Amino acid sequence: MSHHLDSPLARADVRLDITDLYVFAGQSGTVFVMNVCSSIAGDIPTPGFHPEALYEFKIDIDDDAVEDLTLRFRFDDRDSAGLQRYTLTRLTGVDAADPHAPGTTVATGVTETALTTDAGVRVWIGMAGDPFWIEPDVLHAVEHALQDGTVVDLTDWDPATAYNQFAGHTVYSIVLEVPGAELPTGADHPHRIGVWALSTLATDTGGWRSINRAGLPMIHPLFTPFNEDLSDRLNGGSPATDVDSFADSVISAVAGAVAATGTASDPTAYAHSVADRLLPNMLPYVVGTPAVFGFASWNGRSLIDNAPDVMFTLATNTPLSLRIGKESVSPRPSTVFPYVPLLPPRA
Repeated sequence: MSHHLDSPLARADVRLDITDLYVFAGQSGTVFVMNVCSSIAGDIPTPGFHPEALYEFKIDIDDDAVEDLTLRFRFDDRDSAGLQRYTLTRLTGVDAADPHAPGTTVATGVTETALTTDAGVRVWIGMAGDPFWIEPDVLHAVEHALQDGTVVDLTDWDPATAYNQFAGHTVYSIVLEVPGAELPTGADHPHRIGVWALSTLATDTGGWRSINRAGLPMIHPLFTPFNEDLSDRLNGGSPATDVDSFADSVISAVAGAVAATGTASDPTAYAHSVADRLLPNMLPYVVGTPAVFGFASWNGRSLIDNAPDVMFTLATNTPLSLRIGKESVSPRPSTVFPYVPLLPPRA
């Protein structure tokens, strides 16, 4: 899984569970996609978006792993037709990190209906097909190798039986397309940004609690499936603290698996290089360029990038393949707005 059901807090209310983050060039600007509320959780009493939560795209423009721009969505309760009204606000500077800051309203709308603002910002929010794919046997083999410090054991797996565990499942998507003029950029790297998604829930005492955080794909499945406390701490932290709080865990897991496989003369040195690449946990992107989450480089993430193969191979320093790909996703993503796999009209 990318980040599906990755912690006790996320599983407690899957409306707050961020399954994936995508960032890529769209038809008219940079597209940010946050998926939540996967149907793989089973029966969901009240699907959609939590009315007491914040759903935010966080954007760093100066490489300090601190947000400089936050694009925040808040939702009303579902109406009798299952639709939810929402408000999109923009927060910059110190307000970008403040859940209490009011921000500037960019748009208001309702789920399942696309809108375009006068500034060219486009929004579509609703239920969609899950564009992510995973082969569960390969996933579990990699998880155990990293947890136990062993080789990736696929001796009992028949690649001919590979299948997509998420085929036919749905998510609730927030799709936001922002024109270049609406995205601030830094002086040293004028078109490079770092992005993460965050879901935050209001507390009874008037505060806010971070529930789920997603940057690079596959972080939780690789490093926290057997450590729920670490998963909650990672979700509750911020990119600026990732190296101090998470690097040792990454290095230990990677070094153990690579040592067992024997694919590096110095497994610990290799593990340090992996941690340096993964942390801080943000999805890098150069605005206006084609997105690709590949073996050679990471530049955003498109809806058809094979993130599991890339991350499994990196973490174990061993060529690994799920033996499935974008063809296992149905319905398929689109090259036109809103890009995510749209479902057939309801009868």
